[in-house]
Amino acid sequence: MSSQRSSHFVGFLFVGMAFGCSALPLGAAEQSYPNRLIKIIYSEVAGGPSDIITRAIAGKMSISLKQSTVIENRPGAGGNVGAEAIARARPDGYTLGVVLGTTLTVNPSVYKKLPFDPDNDFRPLSIITTSGNMLVVHPSVPINSVAEFVAYAKAAAARKEPIAYASGGVGTPGHLVMENFRVRAGFEAIHVPYRGNAPMVVDLVAGQVKFGFVTSAGMMDHVQAGRLKALGVARASRSPLAPEVPTIAESGYPGFRVENYTVMLAPAGLPEPLAALLQREVLAALKHADIIERLRAMDSTPVGMIGPEVQARLKADRDAWSKAVATANMRLD
Repeated sequence: MSSQRSSHFVGFLFVGMAFGCSALPLGAAEQSYPNRLIKIIYSEVAGGPSDIITRAIAGKMSISLKQSTVIENRPGAGGNVGAEAIARARPDGYTLGVVLGTTLTVNPSVYKKLPFDPDNDFRPLSIITTSGNMLVVHPSVPINSVAEFVAYAKAAAARKEPIAYASGGVGTPGHLVMENFRVRAGFEAIHVPYRGNAPMVVDLVAGQVKFGFVTSAGMMDHVQAGRLKALGVARASRSPLAPEVPTIAESGYPGFRVENYTVMLAPAGLPEPLAALLQREVLAALKHADIIERLRAMDSTPVGMIGPEVQARLKADRDAWSKAVATANMRLD
C-alpha cells in the first residue's frame, strides 16, 4: 500500500530537564545530542487528534532541547507503514516515532506477516495519551440509544441488508471496537475501512456511511453541533465533555470497555542514556498546562507511562487482542 507523507516544522529547542526518571551518564556522542533536526514519524494521516497532540508535544520538546523537530506522516496498513519506517531507522535519537497502540498489540494478530518485529525492532519510550471510543450515527437514522442501534442492526441483518459501518482502516480502533461489540451484541455488519480517521469522519458527517465507533477525541464538536448523534462511549466512565451520553457498559453490556492509547518509540538499539533523556522530555511536555488543556478539550488524558510498565502493557494487550481477533475472524492475508 502506498503511503502519503506530510511534514511540518514545529520550532526550536534549551537541554532537557530531569523529570520523573533518573539520569544516566552520557557518552561523548550523546553529550552533543541533539545537534541536528529530529524527525518524528507519525503512522497516521495528518489532522487527526493524535497527530495534533504529537505535534504539540514535539513543539515542547523543540523548545526544551533547542533543536528543530519535524513530523513526517507515514500512514497505511493500520500503522504498519509508519512502524516499519521507525524500525528501519538508525537508533541515534534523530528518528523517533508515534504509533497507535493497536499497531503493536492488534496488528500481530490481524496481519499474516508484518514488516517489523513488535518485540525486537523498537525501544518503547512512553505511552503518551489515552482516549475513549464513541458509538455515533448520522442524525438521519431514527435511533437514539445503544439498545435501538442493536435492534436496528439486527433487523437489517434479518432482511439480508446488514448495516455498513466506517472505520479509519483495518485494525484501527474503530474497526476493533465495532467488531468486538457486534460479536457481543449478536448482529452482522459490513466494514467500510478508510485510509485514516480524517476522511472517515468526513463521510460520516456527510451521511455517506451512517454508523461507526470513533475516537471521542476531536469528535465532540460534531456531536454538539448535531452533525452526529452519540449513543454510547466504550470507556469506564462517561466523558466529562458529554456527561449525558451513557457508557456502553451502562447500556446493557457490563464490562465493555476499549480505550485507545498512543506510544512513542525509537528504533531498537537506542542508547539508554538517550532513551532516559527523551523520556524526561515527554514527561515534561505532558505537564505543560496548555498540553493538558488541549488534551482535555479533545477528551484525551495524558499518561506518561515509561519503563518496564510499557512493555508489560503492550504484551498484556497483545495477548488479549489475539483472542478477540480470532473470535471476530479479523485476520488478513
